Order: sequence, then structure tokens, then C-alpha cells
Amino acid sequence: MFNKFKPDQYYRDIFAIDLGLLKEEGIKGIICDIDNTIVPWSEDSVVKEVIDWFEEIKGQGFKICLLSNGKDKRVNYFSKELSLPAVGLAIKPAKKAFRLAQAKLGLAKEEIVVVGDQIFTDIFGGNRMGFKTILVDPLSEKEFFMTRLMRKLEGLVYKRREQDE
Repeated sequence: MFNKFKPDQYYRDIFAIDLGLLKEEGIKGIICDIDNTIVPWSEDSVVKEVIDWFEEIKGQGFKICLLSNGKDKRVNYFSKELSLPAVGLAIKPAKKAFRLAQAKLGLAKEEIVVVGDQIFTDIFGGNRMGFKTILVDPLSEKEFFMTRLMRKLEGLVYKRREQDE
């Protein structure tokens, strides 16, 4: 049961993700969370480093889809800013949203990795679908109040720092 909450890989942030390793593992597509994964929860703009990171990923041939529990207006903004397909109001870890993201990528489950900052939404949802999963540290401590409560439970299930390389 607890294996469903364990990521396949852990990195401090998206920039540390080993894209070469993902290619070696046969990964061709990335489903990426938005809030506190690529932008702080309270921010409304994308920093240049994140834009460049996505351009690098695209340049290496990866397909990308954003997946967020956020409201459509916010998700559509980031989708447009990054020129990426997206699924909003995802209700992660619900399988339906992950299936929609997979359909947008047009890839088999073995070819997809989910990248996110939350164990109970991103990692659990991705693992339930049979995708590889990568956990990153949240970009900001400022979060939705329910998320702050869930972080305390996450600590009981998975200790991030023990996995640091």
C-alpha cells in the first residue's frame, strides 16, 4: 500500500531532474504539476529559468502536459505562457485527469513520468496509473491551507531528505 506513495525518483527541484536518465528509461512524455512545482502557489508569472527548462525538454524530444488541481483560468494562463497542453480542475489523484493528460501526450503509460511536489496528489495519482513518478520539493511554504495539513501527513509516509542524492 505505501509503495503507491513512494516516488521513483526525488530531486530538490525540476532543474535537477536527470533528463538523460529519463530517456534511458524510455520516458517520452512528462506530466507536470504547476503550483509549487514550476511556480510558487501564490505567483502569477513564470520565471525565465522555467521557460528555458521547458524549451530544453521540448528540444530533447519530450512531450509535456501540465496537470493541476488549480482553476481553469490559472491553468489556461500557464498553458498559454508555456505553449503546452494542460488539464485543469484535475481533482488529483483522480485517474480521469491523468487519463486526459495521457491522451494529450498520446503515449503509453510506460513512456510517461509525473513530476510534482505532493505525495498524495501527484505521486499517488501517477503511481496508480502505472506512470513513473518524480517528487520535487515545493517552491514555497505559502500554500492552500488544506495542502499544509496534507504536508504533515506526507512526512509520516515519506521523508524527502533521506532520498536526496
